[in-house]
Amino acid sequence: MCGKIEYQNQKIYFPQPDARLPVKLRHGGVTWITWGKRKNEDSGKFPNGGWARLNSIANGKWKPWHPRPVLIPAENFMEKDHDGQSHWVPLDTSIAIQDLLAERKGEQRIYVVTVNSPPEYHWIHDRWPKLVKLDQRKTTMRHT
Repeated sequence: MCGKIEYQNQKIYFPQPDARLPVKLRHGGVTWITWGKRKNEDSGKFPNGGWARLNSIANGKWKPWHPRPVLIPAENFMEKDHDGQSHWVPLDTSIAIQDLLAERKGEQRIYVVTVNSPPEYHWIHDRWPKLVKLDQRKTTMRHT
């Protein structure tokens, strides 16, 4: 499900309070936005967790949060297998992780969009971040 992301030698773990992820801006820079919502947070504005299944987005579950796709320029991400062992997966610079930007009452959160794991990684976890190939000329996304 992508519980940790590495960006510019910073490892960001979802369980960290106030964990923020880098969001790629159209002009090439980044901004940092809070990653999801933890169960112990007071704010009831957002769903618990840090992930959004692609099929739940398509089915309209996220509509109350005005979802928009954004890209995370991660260098690596981490998945834990069924035995709790960590597996870091490196990403090419032409690949980004697709996230959902959720908004409510002037506040924003991002959630990692997940899909079924590729067959070669299914032994690690059944869900996987949606990876997107970047169009280097326009810095837009093409779905992989």
